[in-house]
Amino acid sequence: MTFQIVIFAVIAAVLLFQLYNVLGKKVGRQPEDNPKPAPVPAAPAGAPEAPRGPVVDPALTAAIAGLKAREPNFDPHRFLEGARQAYETIVRAYAKGDRDALRPLLTDKVMGSFEAGIAAREARGDTEGAELVHPPRADLESATAEGDRALARVRFLAEVRGSLTPSGGETVTEERRTAEIWTFERRLGASDPNWALARVEPATA
Repeated sequence: MTFQIVIFAVIAAVLLFQLYNVLGKKVGRQPEDNPKPAPVPAAPAGAPEAPRGPVVDPALTAAIAGLKAREPNFDPHRFLEGARQAYETIVRAYAKGDRDALRPLLTDKVMGSFEAGIAAREARGDTEGAELVHPPRADLESATAEGDRALARVRFLAEVRGSLTPSGGETVTEERRTAEIWTFERRLGASDPNWALARVEPATA
């Protein structure tokens, strides 16, 4: 009987040892297995901050400074906002044939070109409409002073929903993407702060 008890005790000890080996093992990744991220070193006291926002073309910055030297009130951000509003107004007004809305926003040369296009459309009896799908993107390409004029070139990227109704026909609507460079000008030192569209040319998107 004593020998059997000893045998059972040995077997129980072996089973308990094997059971511990299974339950005592770590399964999967443990929290301590993940190394802590290295702390980000703080900037030394007095060190300059890293630049934020888009990088400005140094040549454009110099050109703007040159224009501001002759036109101190020139603000590129305010100018771009006004140019964007002018773009939307001109696109819609040309489609509607609204000469009164166009005239104060265009130079005489551009007004003559737009006038010819509107007159030809009216002669055909066509009706057009234009709406911008999204606010256009406007980027200042250059800003300079030439003689007694300030010139600024703006690249516009836009999605336009246009409609055309031929005389006696059905309306056709389409959306198209446009990429153009518009050149605005104004006389330096003039009391009128408004700029006029002096040229329109195609651009790469």
